[in-house]
Amino acid sequence: MTQFVLVAGAWLGSWAWDEVVSDLRAAGQGAHALTLSGLAEKRRDEPVGQQTHVQDIVDAVERLDLRDVVLVGHSYSGIPVGQAAERIGDRLARVVFVDSNVPADGESFVSAWPDGRAAVEASIAEHGGFWAPLAAEEFAGQGLTDEQINRIVTGATPHPGATLTEPARLERPLGALPATYIKCLLDWPEPSPDVAELLKSEHWRLVELNTGHWPMFSEPHELARILLDATMSP
Repeated sequence: MTQFVLVAGAWLGSWAWDEVVSDLRAAGQGAHALTLSGLAEKRRDEPVGQQTHVQDIVDAVERLDLRDVVLVGHSYSGIPVGQAAERIGDRLARVVFVDSNVPADGESFVSAWPDGRAAVEASIAEHGGFWAPLAAEEFAGQGLTDEQINRIVTGATPHPGATLTEPARLERPLGALPATYIKCLLDWPEPSPDVAELLKSEHWRLVELNTGHWPMFSEPHELARILLDATMSP
């Protein structure tokens, strides 16, 4: 049995994966959605760094003694998921990046996002060390219904700022990992340059999904199907 470990992006908790988890379990697979430290039901005032998020994922895999693991990282969470993937050793079957950032050794979330860095850092400074969630109008054009947007907005919690500025730590090239990258076309039609470079690896596969940046809400059943298909990738 494949064991999917699903980690949502900034501002979100395990609840974001509810429909995807249901489909994966209905298909006879294991599915474990995680909430990272400092978010949703794990919200706290003290600082949380990116390496805490990496350890959250590693600890969950080891605590549950999971094997044949597919780590799934959405958006920001591609960065801690990519680091955790190399740290769980032979427990890993595949890593799936869902329209996500990818880690680069010594680089942070904001260093890989130069156009938005100033705005993110300003939000962190203004909100006591946290990145404020998006407003409802900022989800326009992402293939979401009003109900889905309201679900995201009402469930979102401020994101710990240090996780966005702390650099990633990789011991081996990310391109050596067995990986699938899911590109959501409504958000931006092409993979970022760093992802495009990684997709040159024989170990990486690209899947395109005609929806916006939050497919666990806009296309949960299609996303679950793609995740199940990813387990068949060589």
